[in-house]
Amino acid sequence: MPLWVFFFVILTLSIGSHCSPSPSLPLRMRRYADAIFTNSYRKVLGQLSARKLLQDIMSRQQGERNQEQGARVRLGRQVDSTWEDQKQTALESILVALLQKHSGNS
Repeated sequence: MPLWVFFFVILTLSIGSHCSPSPSLPLRMRRYADAIFTNSYRKVLGQLSARKLLQDIMSRQQGERNQEQGARVRLGRQVDSTWEDQKQTALESILVALLQKHSGNS
């Protein structure tokens, strides 16, 4: 709270106290203090909820990235496995053809 606001409030309250009974001065101060507390508390709650929302968004994005990366790894493994199977089949066919050719020449 800026210092000039504090002095303005004190000045206003002291001027008003000459015209009104003295019990209203503490009531005004309590209301003013309550208003300052409530305003500050709402700001803090707003900042906390904004921070939580940002953290949730960031964790969701990170989770999506991890899922995409996991899917790429699984796909890569499947492709590697398929490639190995195709190589194995091709080598077996070549060996069978060579064996047939060799046994046919004998």
